Amino acid sequence: MKTLKLLLLTIAVVMLMLVLSYEKIITHVLLPQYISWAHDIDAQAEYIGAPLDEKQLLLASEIGIKFPEKVRIVYVDEVPFPYENFALKVLGEALGFVGEGIVNNAQVFGYSIYSRKGYQLDRPKLAHELVHVLQVERSSFAAVTTQHFSDMAKYGYDKAPLELEAAKANEQYSGAY
Repeated sequence: MKTLKLLLLTIAVVMLMLVLSYEKIITHVLLPQYISWAHDIDAQAEYIGAPLDEKQLLLASEIGIKFPEKVRIVYVDEVPFPYENFALKVLGEALGFVGEGIVNNAQVFGYSIYSRKGYQLDRPKLAHELVHVLQVERSSFAAVTTQHFSDMAKYGYDKAPLELEAAKANEQYSGAY
């Protein structure tokens, strides 16, 4: 009986070490790769994206963005993701960012909002994305991304705190401009 308890304890310790190692790999290896890639995507938007129009600038200011003139919207066939990095692709699939049947309509990469062509980025949906810009502005892209990845793994998309905050903007700004 003592041997069985020792064996079970050993298995539990090994499993715990594997879980902790997995989290460290994500935090210290994969997230920095994603963040670096996303910084490049955000930098590209400064040149290829459209600045907010007058109504959108007012909305961004009302939401609390300090530098709404920096925000750019880029319309693309598909919201970018680093598919070429196999490990990031697997992580994205595991967290539900990408994969079969998943359509990413819009995503924020700092001050840039990448939106899928054909997706109606109306006032409530734009407000949602602008809250994500605000979240980055309040902290940093790296901190927000790290929190968001962790929250997605823990709560899922619909219950992730950053998404819940942004979803309130959908309701608050549901009217026309």
